[in-house]
Amino acid sequence: MIGCVTQARHTWVKQHEVDAGVRDGVSTAEAQRIKDLEREVPELRKANKILKLASAFFAQAELDRRIKS
Repeated sequence: MIGCVTQARHTWVKQHEVDAGVRDGVSTAEAQRIKDLEREVPELRKANKILKLASAFFAQAELDRRIKS
């Protein structure tokens, strides 16, 4: 006995089998990759919003400059 509940050991063994390719499921590496990508999505959306606003600002500035010329 290693001092943990049976369910925890069962979960670890099951995950090991998935990681080893013996059992179907999401591997630990793939789960981490998904977690990282999900964390990155809001950051990319925020950056995209900033770039769109900056693009609109500079496009308007260019139009104003052309009108004044």
